[in-house]
Amino acid sequence: MASSTHQQQHQPLQNLHGGATSAPPPTPSTTTNNHLSTSNAADALSRLLHRLPPNLSLPTRRSFPSTISPPSLSLISLTPTKLISSISHHGFIQLTDHSVSSELANSAESESLKLFNLSNDQKQSFFPQKTWPFGYDDGEGDGLAESFRFDSSCSTESSELIKLDSIREFTRELEKLGLNIIDMLMKGLRIENPVENYTNRFNSIMWVSECLPGNKPGSTGGFYPFIVGLQYQIRCEKQLLLSDSGGWVSVLPHVDSILVTVGDIAQVWSNGKLKKVRGRPMKTLGDENDSHCITMSLLITLPTESNVAPLLPISNKDKVEDGDEEEINIGGEGQKRVFNSIDFEDYAWRVYHERLLFKDPLDRYRVTTQ
Repeated sequence: MASSTHQQQHQPLQNLHGGATSAPPPTPSTTTNNHLSTSNAADALSRLLHRLPPNLSLPTRRSFPSTISPPSLSLISLTPTKLISSISHHGFIQLTDHSVSSELANSAESESLKLFNLSNDQKQSFFPQKTWPFGYDDGEGDGLAESFRFDSSCSTESSELIKLDSIREFTRELEKLGLNIIDMLMKGLRIENPVENYTNRFNSIMWVSECLPGNKPGSTGGFYPFIVGLQYQIRCEKQLLLSDSGGWVSVLPHVDSILVTVGDIAQVWSNGKLKKVRGRPMKTLGDENDSHCITMSLLITLPTESNVAPLLPISNKDKVEDGDEEEINIGGEGQKRVFNSIDFEDYAWRVYHERLLFKDPLDRYRVTTQ
């Protein structure tokens, strides 16, 4: 976890996460004053719009696009070249012929649904917010849906009363698949793989969120930075994605496929070559649908004490000297660094708690040319 200094600086995180008043988010030390001055107004507008009543209709420039089928790749024949070719254009694909069974996915969903039937006291007691971002969040005060966030062990305060065997196995199966996807992405981009020896180099979050009829975009829970996200398609249901390639995109993956999304960490690592999806895919339910449903998304992310920056090509890794960051030939052909280094703990706090739907939170870390 973070150093003692970071723990002192971020002590209010858990209190704020639970709904108490806290200080504003810390500003990354690498951010320049110019970046701050040009982004504060847009940030304030985004937060204001997010806090408007959920029943208030806002004008939109255009309706959501027609539903599309994501690019489909078979894990059996998947190669780094095929993966990069398909995922770099949109930031998402659907993966078929994988090893995650439909029986396990359905069993994990059944276990998860039972969690929402617990009393509030039981939820708070069994899944306390000891280590942010893990724990239970009732969503009150922000107009968000309830959610549970588990690490890969899916531990609880009472293993005798709450059984999460299927969720735990489902999480670990998706985690293994996600690490394989990351490895292929790094090989396809020909850059070093920071999770190749992944012990203590990454975190996984199984994010189980309630999905209610009439949800507006962003109302199913906060965002969190991630490398790749995986969501098993149990049944035929449309998903809504916030993608770099076209804003809000409605997709319909095949049943039993896994929707794989590229996150903001991967975009920074690739020096902007990969397009990303912000947040988790959301099921698009209408007001006429009164069925209770949930989403289960596995996010592979980083420990909070990490630093995120563009990764070097393998061939250039040993040729760079200290102090030459801005002149690094990161992607070949003279490409310069696109992103400044990011303090992950500060960035994760900001992305989760502010939920800037109308502005890309990575904008303030982009390198600007004079």
